[in-house]
Amino acid sequence: MFVVENMIVEKFIARNGKIVVLRTPRWEDLDDLLDFINSLVREEAPILGTREVSRIEEAEWLARRLVSVEKGEMIYLVAEVDGRVVAGAEINMHKGHKSHVGTLGIAVKNGYRRIGIATKLMEVLVREAKKHGLKLIVLDVYENNYPARALYKKFGFKEVGRVPKAIFWKGEYVDEIRMALDIS
Repeated sequence: MFVVENMIVEKFIARNGKIVVLRTPRWEDLDDLLDFINSLVREEAPILGTREVSRIEEAEWLARRLVSVEKGEMIYLVAEVDGRVVAGAEINMHKGHKSHVGTLGIAVKNGYRRIGIATKLMEVLVREAKKHGLKLIVLDVYENNYPARALYKKFGFKEVGRVPKAIFWKGEYVDEIRMALDIS
């Protein structure tokens, strides 16, 4: 099963020749995670965040994530290259009548995309979701985030819904697409 404490889940060599370590997050990742999220905001990546966060805000966010992982409410992994966090991925597990469903989120820092990190993170998340007894993984993606949509389709995700103009990004309205993967 998925162990929380400082666990290396997998190591692999990315297409750029760098060694990538997929592991559970730890408190010491705070500054890397702060740099990571703020770099995504600065580049106007297709994420919901539109403003840089403070170290205090990121510390509160990380504390909530670590507690959720410890309680078994979430699977959360980071990808580390040269000792720095360059990607994060999670599945938030639902409760009650939807306890068989998890919502996936993934992001990779600019400069580390299209070298296999997101693919490997997806492989591990789907595997871990099955171990946790999940039957369905859902996610939301910007309509014009073609690389992410291609990745999700590669894993078998299907478009199951669309909210027109749900996102205002870079001066235009963009549909938000809901995708789902049956892993039962």
